[in-house]
Amino acid sequence: MKKTKKQLEKLAKNIKLLILDVDGVLTDGNIILDNEGNEFKAFHVRDGHGIKMLIRAGIQVAIISGRQSKVVERRAQELGITEVYQKCYDKTDAYERIKKKFSLKDVEVAYVGDDIVDLPLMRRVGLSFAVADSSDEVKSHATAVTKNRGGRCAAREVTDLILKAKGLWDGIINEYLEI
Repeated sequence: MKKTKKQLEKLAKNIKLLILDVDGVLTDGNIILDNEGNEFKAFHVRDGHGIKMLIRAGIQVAIISGRQSKVVERRAQELGITEVYQKCYDKTDAYERIKKKFSLKDVEVAYVGDDIVDLPLMRRVGLSFAVADSSDEVKSHATAVTKNRGGRCAAREVTDLILKAKGLWDGIINEYLEI
């Protein structure tokens, strides 16, 4: 049974770390390869801005991906994400390392995924999200399902929810209004 907005906000107040999958969450899931071996991915700018706002507010952000990509390294660097774990077929090992590094409990971690490889983490964290175009199996195990699809501001939806639940949103808006 999915949580109400009030229940989600209560869980989101505890969040000190947001972990994101990449393909299907920060991107629409398409992987474009050319004949030269180059890989292309499209990231939504508003997802990136939401991540930067979360980091500026003191909330850690990490990436755990099953694939390895230089594009992901570059995007993470642009956004200031220092915890990047790629080529993780079993994402739980990376999850445990991040949790230990920051001395966090499961209840203090949120995760956004889209496919069955994300289920082990989605079942462990305090707050899990499936993007709107996830498989039904993934949606059934998520705390909540985003309104937006992967690569189309689903991550921004989550970052905004966390910032609002922690009472940080108005301060961020006021900063922009004072510029």
